[in-house]
Amino acid sequence: MSVTLLLTACVNRQSVVPDNMTTDLTASSGLQEVISFDVTAHDDKIHALVTGKSADKTKRTVVRYLFSEDGGQQWRSAVDVATDSNPIAVRGNDVQIAATGDHLVAIWQTKGEFPSMGPMVSYYSHDAGKTWHKGANPAVDNNGDQAHIDVIADKQGIFHAVWLADPEENGYQSLRYARSTDMGEHWQASQKLDDSTCSCCWNTFAVSPSGELNILYRDMKPRDMALMQSSDNGVTWRRTSTVGTFGWQFEGCPHIGGGLAVGENNALYSSVWTGLEGKSGLYTLHSGDNGRTWSTPQAMGKLASHGDIAVNQQHLAMIWDEREPDGMSIFSAQSQDGGVIWSTAKRLSVTGIMATHPRIISTQHGFLALWTEKHPKQPNQWMVKMLEE
Repeated sequence: MSVTLLLTACVNRQSVVPDNMTTDLTASSGLQEVISFDVTAHDDKIHALVTGKSADKTKRTVVRYLFSEDGGQQWRSAVDVATDSNPIAVRGNDVQIAATGDHLVAIWQTKGEFPSMGPMVSYYSHDAGKTWHKGANPAVDNNGDQAHIDVIADKQGIFHAVWLADPEENGYQSLRYARSTDMGEHWQASQKLDDSTCSCCWNTFAVSPSGELNILYRDMKPRDMALMQSSDNGVTWRRTSTVGTFGWQFEGCPHIGGGLAVGENNALYSSVWTGLEGKSGLYTLHSGDNGRTWSTPQAMGKLASHGDIAVNQQHLAMIWDEREPDGMSIFSAQSQDGGVIWSTAKRLSVTGIMATHPRIISTQHGFLALWTEKHPKQPNQWMVKMLEE
């Protein structure tokens, strides 16, 4: 059983003004503003997918790909993946990208019969992002509403996609999965992994060193985060555990998913949020037995919400946004012992703005943090920062 007690020692804050290592990547993407993004690291390259209004006279809504080979200091390419797909992309329902070698897959939701609902589209590249081609919809047998997508590639070169689909007969969204064995050109028939999930929270994929597939998603009753796993490349699945057994009973939409990372020996690390009265906030947990049981949740902040986590051996880095009197700010903390003890949280963004939905990834050059922020009377900007240990 999962541990249900809560460790209430919140991480201390350090009000540090961001240094010059924080960079605005909006111009590098060729966009006037960035509405949504995703990022992944594979070998020595970081791949990013962004969408927003182009910086030229057309002001088109475009989806673009760019990459970095130096840990995120310089970015190149900014190639158009699609210019006419009408993406539905907001923070929390972001465009998605996955990579293995020179093969890339990009997926996002598009506008359907209703402006805020619609099916997925996928694009693939076999030449390291130089050219892109439209692929099949992973939801082969379901052309309705498909949102909160995540996509990942395993070591065998199989691409895996997960999303939330149209309400089932019970009235709830369902968790769906499909895989592609031809580098994203086609997708096998989708599977229903759970027929009653929260309808508005993002899903998170992670692959373990042994090839285990892990999906973190928000369940329905209670509204706690759950772990779904597959040990046979996605052929069969099992619900392994609840990640943070808060017992949160809630009928609304929190719009907050979780973060998931896999370390050595299939150790799992997660960031989860709960709105349970008296315990509301962001927590981190770890599991040393492949997700069957989890540590006591450690509170990272009552006003913290959208979190992410990354691992490099025993070194962890966690990132989140947090409400403050004059806006939303980005904070980060690190652990050198697998999540037992965390450092004082450091501020990554400036004060007085709306900085939200941060992401953090582990690269060969260290941890890289990315987020979007909005200054008064300015469009959304896309920020990146290399973290110091």
